Amino acid sequence: MRQPAADSSGALLVLRGVGKAFSNGVTALDNVDLAIREGDFLSLLGPSGCGKSTALRLIAGLSTPTAGAIEWLGSRGVDRSDIGFVFQEPTLLPWATVFDNVWLPLRLRGVSRAKAEPAVTDMLTRVHLQNFATAVPRELSGGMKMRVSIARAMVTKPRVLLMDEPFAALDEITRFKLNNDLLELWRQERFTTIFVTHSVFESAFLSSRIVVMAARPGRIFREMTVDAPYPRDEAFRTSPDYAALCRQASDMLSAAMHEQEGSSHDGR
Repeated sequence: MRQPAADSSGALLVLRGVGKAFSNGVTALDNVDLAIREGDFLSLLGPSGCGKSTALRLIAGLSTPTAGAIEWLGSRGVDRSDIGFVFQEPTLLPWATVFDNVWLPLRLRGVSRAKAEPAVTDMLTRVHLQNFATAVPRELSGGMKMRVSIARAMVTKPRVLLMDEPFAALDEITRFKLNNDLLELWRQERFTTIFVTHSVFESAFLSSRIVVMAARPGRIFREMTVDAPYPRDEAFRTSPDYAALCRQASDMLSAAMHEQEGSSHDGR
């Protein structure tokens, strides 16, 4: 199935025919067209190996495409300082306190500890870690470490937050809590979010749009609008509307995986 052309009207970011091939011959992405609007909460949903994380790294500027272009549009330009990135692992400095881990991106910009204190303290409060500022990572649970990682990404007030399967390794209860807290931050700040996940349920709960990707090569298969109002809470998780959205996303993902299997057989 050929992906639809990106509609760039009102977009903050547009990927036009983006491809990424590695030196070992693997084509991670091929002819990706995608438009992301300011304030979107967009999930990239797909199985392992479909290029979700590669797309995120290209958007972040951590890698360069081998074909096509990535264009930042909008009323003012976006540079690297406008982008926050939360990785699959928290990647905290093990010897530094929670406060100092969150201060790090401001410190790298030359902001002193004293001047950074209000912003760091505010962000720790918003991720419910205000009582753990002096703790070190080994004293934290997995969910708390990820909260530190989110606070560190958000302390610079980015316009765009990129998240690469940040909750995949967490238990379901912790994951639900972090989903709720992330949505609350997003509703307050309305930063543009691009969220990589392989969870149908997570994408349906969080997103305003879901883009389903297929592999071999990595490409956009289909997308859907999640037409459910915010805020979303536990009542939404158990609602018929949520169940229907999960089924729709699951059907799209299943179709993408079947097409992937067909492509593999055709290539034998």
